[in-house]
Amino acid sequence: MKSLAQTPRFSYNRKKAAAARKAVAGGRLQAMVHLGVDVSIRNRPCLDPAFCPIGAFNRAFLEGAKQPFGLALTRGDRRVAVVETFVHGTPALRAADLAYIERLVKTLLWMKGGYELTVVGDESMAGEIQSAYAPNGARAFDYAFMTRVFERPFTVSRKDKLPAAMDESLPVGRHLDGCRIGFDAGGSDRKVSAVINGEAVYSEEALWFPKANADPAYHYDGIVSALRAAAAHMPRVDAIGVSSAGVFVNNRTMIASLFLKVPPDQFAREVKDIYLRAAKEIGDVPVAVCNDGDVAALAGAMSLGENNVLGIAMGTSEAAGFVDARGNITGWLYELAFAPVDVSPDAMRDEWSGDCGCGVKYFSQDGVIKLAARAGIDLTAASSPAEKLAAMQALCEAGDERALAVFSDIGVYLGHTLPHYHALYGFSNVLLLGRVLSGRGGETLVETARRVLEEEYPETAAGIALRLPDERSRRVGQSVAAASLPATTEFSAE
Repeated sequence: MKSLAQTPRFSYNRKKAAAARKAVAGGRLQAMVHLGVDVSIRNRPCLDPAFCPIGAFNRAFLEGAKQPFGLALTRGDRRVAVVETFVHGTPALRAADLAYIERLVKTLLWMKGGYELTVVGDESMAGEIQSAYAPNGARAFDYAFMTRVFERPFTVSRKDKLPAAMDESLPVGRHLDGCRIGFDAGGSDRKVSAVINGEAVYSEEALWFPKANADPAYHYDGIVSALRAAAAHMPRVDAIGVSSAGVFVNNRTMIASLFLKVPPDQFAREVKDIYLRAAKEIGDVPVAVCNDGDVAALAGAMSLGENNVLGIAMGTSEAAGFVDARGNITGWLYELAFAPVDVSPDAMRDEWSGDCGCGVKYFSQDGVIKLAARAGIDLTAASSPAEKLAAMQALCEAGDERALAVFSDIGVYLGHTLPHYHALYGFSNVLLLGRVLSGRGGETLVETARRVLEEEYPETAAGIALRLPDERSRRVGQSVAAASLPATTEFSAE
């Protein structure tokens, strides 16, 4: 991983960073100071004026930081992520130093995933991080999540030297031969496609409520129903690919918000291999299960015919994935729903993780619902988050200025957050997918994001392309890309 301190948005060339901020100010900077750091910006969400973008905070923080500080995250499969950065090391900016490092740890953890964090730098700050990311610490959720995924206790230790960085990426997907099923399991809808030699001959979307159901039979029946619907539109089924929210190892579910209500004992018995069991109902064929963020990135690379793509799917949550310059997936975590985007003390809290200011409350239907209330829109007649989102989109289509302001504000969030993501990934293309991007509201969101990028981060805007698939691909593109996941043998032509 590139040193955050050496990327355009996290430059430790203090004169250059200060000049960049002055150049985009245009006399219209809105004053904002957080923990003694001036993070003034030009564009704020009108319904969330306290929003303080983490990228802007990091950039301003690093202008005066000179004391070296290092982090390394290990996950064992030839992957060690290393970040070398700086803090101020002064009593006056102690709180800012700790906030910067803690949010950086949080970002690294959910961007990469791992079971061992190494800290090199100020001993007392290292102790604070160790206390937070512990079974009874402020970040107990993060500790438990990583412990469960990697099946070993998550540890934080201070050392005098960082380990060497290691990384590798692997080819995945793009197999288009034969008759394939692609299934995309979201938190509010499920999508399935029947794909013959790379062409979708049938696609279906259905609402479902997996997060609200404790009985895994509900999930299993919904998955099997979708697979059977697709199978009915092909002469045979040669392979099944699954895109799903969650973390998967060897096609098995390690943890996933879709099964949030399922008791732990039932999860172990009935959820870990739920997609493999469901596929057996269709036939004994190759199966591949991937995180929906990775499939979003794959869908982007396939639809654009380009690589170096960050895919972001805005639906029940925020899913993200990255296809590198070689067209490969790196195998890191990419759970940006839990990565911070807002360092404001007033940022909204996520019910599951207990943390504040993370992507799930900004780039999802939850973000829409949050801002709708602030815009004075009553959504109580809608019984589910998916129905509330649909109601908001209907208002947008009717030209309701309050509803359009909600999607514009999410565009402001995105315009400030993409430079932060770019500092981490160095992508050339961003593909936006998911139900939140549908219709006039989605168009407003993207237009606003482009404007904010150009006005406040011109050097980043010049190097990336913000892209949308067509309406049909936007909603079901992941299920089609999922169909290409399993590698198979050659098939005879029908």
